[in-house]
Amino acid sequence: MPEQRGRTALITGANSGLGFQVSAALARQGAAVILACRDAGQARDAADRISAGVPGAVTQVVHLDLASLASVRAAAAEVKSAHASLDLLINNAGLMAAPRGTTADGFELHFGTNHLGHFALTGLLLDRLLASPGSRVVTVSSLAHRFGEADFSRVQSSRLSQSGAAYAQSKLANLLFAFELERRLAAARAQAASLAAHPGFARTNLLRHLPAGIRAAARRLEPVIAQSGQMGALPVLRAATDPGARGGEYYGPGGLMRLTGYPKLARPARRARDTEAQRRLWQESERLTGVTYPV
Repeated sequence: MPEQRGRTALITGANSGLGFQVSAALARQGAAVILACRDAGQARDAADRISAGVPGAVTQVVHLDLASLASVRAAAAEVKSAHASLDLLINNAGLMAAPRGTTADGFELHFGTNHLGHFALTGLLLDRLLASPGSRVVTVSSLAHRFGEADFSRVQSSRLSQSGAAYAQSKLANLLFAFELERRLAAARAQAASLAAHPGFARTNLLRHLPAGIRAAARRLEPVIAQSGQMGALPVLRAATDPGARGGEYYGPGGLMRLTGYPKLARPARRARDTEAQRRLWQESERLTGVTYPV
């Protein structure tokens, strides 16, 4: 990874799992890292762990609950008050197979948290990213996006929210958003880029909401088809820092079933490359969040 000294990166969900690994790696290379997390206490603990391993690391903790648009707006305002520019925004935080529920604004929990929260945050911080030539937005998706549907009129469906379909839907939305953002940045000739990545099957706490039986089975398979959180973070880090990476690219593990291995360019499902679906999702996301973009 190239040196990141002089760069500022905001990582959502930075207190554990992939987010922590990405934050620690960026700090080791000299970046100032903003840990934007729902639990501020856990975020401070994570910042302390980073500082213990990287003496002199520059860290900042920002409270961010992606399931609340009011919290997203408050977090963005806090970041903007402290930073005139931003070099990296890594939309990492997310939940999977959570119990049926809604966000503070009444959206289905997975879609509202994994997509709408990040859509709003990115839009509110985009002026700071545009102020830094070469800035990047990296949105973390999943192989599960292949099972999502591009009909976003169904995101409030009770059947959808009670199954893994809600997670797949949100991860498809992540990719549609990342690609539409890149198209808009390119059209505006902005010196910023939007990329996406997925970690394959990494050992993190993302499985915590799965039913006990499924979770136990997944744990038994981990030694065979899973990789460490450090390895799972590499596609995100490549998208964020590789000088050769370009806007609109999507990175993931290149090994067994694309679940493990070092990062390579990944091919998204056809539905994620549907430009009309990308535009429809964008318009609906603006309507639902009330956040419009300057590009």
